[in-house]
Amino acid sequence: MNNNNELLLKMIAYDAKDPKRIQHFLKVYEFAKIIGESEGLDAKTQHILETAAIVHDIGIKNAEAKFGNCSGKLQEQEGPAPARELLSSLSYDLDVIERVCYLVAHHHTYTNVDGLDYQILLEADFLVNLYEDGANTSAISHALEHIFQTDTGIHICKTMFL
Repeated sequence: MNNNNELLLKMIAYDAKDPKRIQHFLKVYEFAKIIGESEGLDAKTQHILETAAIVHDIGIKNAEAKFGNCSGKLQEQEGPAPARELLSSLSYDLDVIERVCYLVAHHHTYTNVDGLDYQILLEADFLVNLYEDGANTSAISHALEHIFQTDTGIHICKTMFL
């Protein structure tokens, strides 16, 4: 199994001179790690989750360059190709690359969530986005009711915000 430290350093370089974006994926990565471990994911699923958390927003740069904005749907559209290229260059297993690319392509899609890795990635990204966006209590409560499902994610959200 690959050590994600090299991937973290590559993503820091990928987002060079953009500390907000670097801080964002590092926070999502750490929340995903905590939630996944607390929820008892097996080692491979945990590895996939952590890898996806690191690269989940890799499509932002291409979306901004091509379309002048980085909406969630454009991130999903533009993210898998650079994620695949980066993970392949670091010799990640093909099955890990495929699942990570799937998660990158769906991390702003909140229906038909097909796995605990997917659910936890959504929750980790929401925890960070709620804070970074300065969400009000109503928005936090809505996310808690409609997005969060894991005991750990719910606990962290309530503890942080409510």
